Amino acid sequence: MINLEKGQRISMEKTLHKVGVGLGWDPNANGGENFDLDASAFMLGKNKKTPADKFFVFYNNPVSQDGAVSSSGDDRTGGNSTDGDDETLTVNLDSVAPSIEEIVFIASIYEAEKRRQNFGQVWNAYIRIYNAETNEEIARYDLEEDFSVETVVEFGRLYRRNNEWRFEAMGIGSKNGLESLVAKYMN
Repeated sequence: MINLEKGQRISMEKTLHKVGVGLGWDPNANGGENFDLDASAFMLGKNKKTPADKFFVFYNNPVSQDGAVSSSGDDRTGGNSTDGDDETLTVNLDSVAPSIEEIVFIASIYEAEKRRQNFGQVWNAYIRIYNAETNEEIARYDLEEDFSVETVVEFGRLYRRNNEWRFEAMGIGSKNGLESLVAKYMN
């Protein structure tokens, strides 16, 4: 298993067919409202946009148009597990539409502005990539930067280079919520 740093890239094994992308965090312990983080994915073509709305996977669209990416569902509290993933996206690499060149994985805070929440108040947030057939962890990226105003984070991306899948840890935050990334990535 590789502990990734922001910007670091790794190659996926050519024998890898199905990967899990797990997102975990510890809930707010201050007695306020629960933090509802949502894992989502934008499947992008050559123009860095989704070719159709159904290539944006999130709680209201749990399976991509090509069936390659699916969501485990919405954990509204961060309490699904004490030591494991709270939400998971599963990617069948063999089924990804040929027009898709990258898949960007996002974590956003539901109703962050209304609840006055940001990633600076979330503990132990991470993304991990694992072999979904064996559960063997391949790589992990712990969000260690201070995202004191950000309400959405682009955690990482799977992308194709020379007929090979690779993963990059991104760690890019925005204070403008998921809507800012919908505007950035949707056609």
